[in-house]
Amino acid sequence: MKTGMMITLLTILATGHIFSQTALPKPLPVVPADGVAQLEGLIGTGLTAKPVKPRKVLVFSRCEGFVHGEGIVYGIKALEIAARTDAFSATFTIDYAALTDKENLFSYDAVVLNNTTHLKAKDNPALVPNLIEFVTSGRGLCVIHAGADNFYDSPVAAEMVGGQFDGHPWTAGGTWAFKLDEPAHPLNRAFGGQGFRFGDEIYQQKSPFYDRAKLRVLVSLDLSDTKTAAAKGMKRADRDYAVSWIRPYGAGRVFYTSFAHDKRAFLNKATLWHILDGLQYTLGDLKADDTPCAK
Repeated sequence: MKTGMMITLLTILATGHIFSQTALPKPLPVVPADGVAQLEGLIGTGLTAKPVKPRKVLVFSRCEGFVHGEGIVYGIKALEIAARTDAFSATFTIDYAALTDKENLFSYDAVVLNNTTHLKAKDNPALVPNLIEFVTSGRGLCVIHAGADNFYDSPVAAEMVGGQFDGHPWTAGGTWAFKLDEPAHPLNRAFGGQGFRFGDEIYQQKSPFYDRAKLRVLVSLDLSDTKTAAAKGMKRADRDYAVSWIRPYGAGRVFYTSFAHDKRAFLNKATLWHILDGLQYTLGDLKADDTPCAK
């Protein structure tokens, strides 16, 4: 790992700050001891799939827009604990060089966009081309919650993710109904084949980036629930509000979930394992049908 990237990692873990190019440092919360213990208990000693070879994951948590502090630090801690298993090793950073230095980037098997916001693609011209080539060459991209709040100056990257933030009618203070588009899908195994209710902030996605013809949707909002259907600010005429999906992209794989605005999705066994299984799918270790829904 390059020195600058190590300093960035130590900055996150030791000082609890994220540094933006456009704002003062924003203090992040620290995961308390009981939160760490809960995560350790939920994750255990092994993930779903045995890796076919040693895997390396780059966890990128830079914010230029809204900072989901609790979601970021619980995401980092959950992946740090998961990396103690034999499933993968992980590097944590907010340094653009981790993505713009192609040699460094291509030493990894998957990138996690951990609640990143408003990444500056124009100011970092290698960022998007590198990510596109990274995935199309056979690697993985795991996008958590606000990872969809990016690439406003790069439609090709938003299209790769499969969606882009268009507001959140389902706010963090509410409890919403969710349905499994495919109850038996391997990435939905943690939900036990049943829809559920859960408190989180859920995004709606812009067209044309969100398109079922290109995605295999796993979880959606259940608008048969009166409260969920009454959320203010819904814009989609098709009333198609997907929450999680996967897709093939070139020779690689993409997983997105709108869960994890804050700590709750990481402290809930079903949503935590949904995210971990999604990451293992992007690594190529958890095999799953990713044929788009419309095909």
